[in-house]
Amino acid sequence: MLYRRFAAVLLVGLLAVLSACSSGDDKAAPKVTFNSLDGQHISTQDLQGKVVLVKFWATDCTTCVAQMPGTIERYNELSPKGFDTVAVAMKHDPESYVRNFAKSRELPFTVVLDEDGSLAEAFGNVKMTPTTFLLDKKGRIIKRFLGNYDEDKLVATIDKALAS
Repeated sequence: MLYRRFAAVLLVGLLAVLSACSSGDDKAAPKVTFNSLDGQHISTQDLQGKVVLVKFWATDCTTCVAQMPGTIERYNELSPKGFDTVAVAMKHDPESYVRNFAKSRELPFTVVLDEDGSLAEAFGNVKMTPTTFLLDKKGRIIKRFLGNYDEDKLVATIDKALAS
């Protein structure tokens, strides 16, 4: 009996998380400033006018690492059309690991270290990686992904946002 109750609660919780994670909120992104590894300070307000992928990741996250080549490819292909990417390394990630990863993989987009966890907190208390947010040109969150995502659907959503 206890097992069934636990399983039911777990299933309801999982379904709620999954539906929330892949849906768009159409709400304003938090007003934060990203401090990049190379010393730039970029606010979410500065990014308005672009479609922006904000990816919370970690160097010890196998899914995050596996997604990076696609993230690089997407950025290189779509940045001339008004697309940008901000990769936010989680606070548990040592700065030296993040810098080494960014350098060795030649990440072409903004890489940020969330040293105190304030960025993760501002974006809804992000705990799991990868957690990815897609912002439209007005700075609204239009899609949120937890874990792996379908690349074709992501690109279709980005293309639609770039066209509007």
